Amino acid sequence: MTEPLPVVQLRVPTDEDALAWHRAFDDPDVMEFHGGASAELSVYEELTARQRRHDAERGFCLWTMLDENDEVIGFTGAQPWPHESFGPVGEIEIGWRLGRAHWGRGYATAAARATLERVRAAGVGRVVAMVNSRNTRSVAVTRRLGMELVETYMTPVSKQEAYCFRLEL
Repeated sequence: MTEPLPVVQLRVPTDEDALAWHRAFDDPDVMEFHGGASAELSVYEELTARQRRHDAERGFCLWTMLDENDEVIGFTGAQPWPHESFGPVGEIEIGWRLGRAHWGRGYATAAARATLERVRAAGVGRVVAMVNSRNTRSVAVTRRLGMELVETYMTPVSKQEAYCFRLEL
């Protein structure tokens, strides 16, 4: 018998969420597969602003993820694949990132399932997830979602192997 998934809430990121994301992700373990180093606050300010635009234009974005106590624990959601030179160009990518203290509790899976429902409702017919091949936790989430490994890429900057999973909605 599997454990029930935790309750998560998703909201369009606010200006204040930039600081919350910065704090949640200011950890080398969290950033291991996202460039390795913590990003400056300005990166999250730009990212949250871009996500608000995505939500207004497309009906989906990377939403702020809140736990049952309304604490910001990370983000999850979907956005157009951001690179033109490699990867699943033209696809809608789903993703998630959690603060280290919240790993291993089912939050990413619960939030990713809610993301799938929301992007399906917005008219998206297929999503991808790009995951570093060494990121076993995120690979496990893709499996729980029923995603299928369809391609492998070498990332152009870090020269790391990345898996592309796909799911028809």
